[in-house]
Amino acid sequence: MSLLAGKTAIVTGASSGNGRAIAQMYHEHGAAVVIADIQSEPREGGTPTHERITDAGGDAVFIETDVTDFDACVDAVDAAAEFGGVDIMVNNAGIVGPQGPLTELDMDAYEQLMAVNLEGVFNGSRAAAAAMTDAGTEGSIINMSSVAGINGYGGITPYSAAKGAVRTFTYALASELGPDGIRVNAIHPGVIETAMTTEDVPTVGTEEGEATLETVPLRRFGQPDDVAGVATFLASELSSYVSGESIIVDGGQLNTA
Repeated sequence: MSLLAGKTAIVTGASSGNGRAIAQMYHEHGAAVVIADIQSEPREGGTPTHERITDAGGDAVFIETDVTDFDACVDAVDAAAEFGGVDIMVNNAGIVGPQGPLTELDMDAYEQLMAVNLEGVFNGSRAAAAAMTDAGTEGSIINMSSVAGINGYGGITPYSAAKGAVRTFTYALASELGPDGIRVNAIHPGVIETAMTTEDVPTVGTEEGEATLETVPLRRFGQPDDVAGVATFLASELSSYVSGESIIVDGGQLNTA
């Protein structure tokens, strides 16, 4: 079933993790994909995402993109013209940033986190929205938040702040762009097994992680494909009347704790 045939998607942070899975699943459902990332090499190792897709006969291109730079996001949107112009924008790029007590926070690290996690979403959305409205495209913008954007977590207060802002920004933008036929939604992953949760903030495979699993009703951590499935739904006509929504992908943990 090709849910995205004839569509062109831009996925930021698509070289690794959730973004890589989203780009791959979009390809499997017929979309051309622009891989917009700071580097092409996957953190997991292996073949770069765009090469993986083209080797499988799909349409994909990599463009080096620093999402903190609005002009770089415009360049990523322009790259979609090769495939007919942007229909789907996934603002997925993100970092964990500084952890620990607020009183000991490194301000440079804080500003970098906000630049990537919040301004990056703003920049990608702004660039895509301009292209979609100019072309009259009834598109879909998908912003990656987190369960930390719904319930704040001590020790990662800057991350929670940025992801909470992404959530309300998504709602506001859905209201603004709805009359143009552009849907805007947010995804809120819980613990997904990526380099972020195995290396940056080690959870998966640790004693702490085993304890956390006891609070997840499905008794497993998420996989990138779990996030990609929701992103595919939100990009497709299956969600044609869904806008200004948050979808939590956490195995039931947040709402059953």
